[in-house]
Amino acid sequence: MGTFGRRLTGEPEVLEGYRIDHLMIEDEEVIAASGLRYHLIISPSGDPLDVVTGTGFIVTHGELLQADEYEVDDYKRVRVGLRSGREAWVYIAK
Repeated sequence: MGTFGRRLTGEPEVLEGYRIDHLMIEDEEVIAASGLRYHLIISPSGDPLDVVTGTGFIVTHGELLQADEYEVDDYKRVRVGLRSGREAWVYIAK
């Protein structure tokens, strides 16, 4: 509830051709707040057997812009296709 001020709703989703990796964070404020220099991130692998499972959340355009403000410069937002046929925005390493 911290970022958007409400509980998000969503459904289980699968993203094919991606894997979970670790990203070294450069922003000292983020490191201090999280206590971690390395954060989890998804990365395109090109292998359709690699999958990331999670939740597809429904957010407004304004909330998407809030998420962009929240994420540091180490990330970029890209549009992806999900196994369900829906499209989603995800953050990957810059």
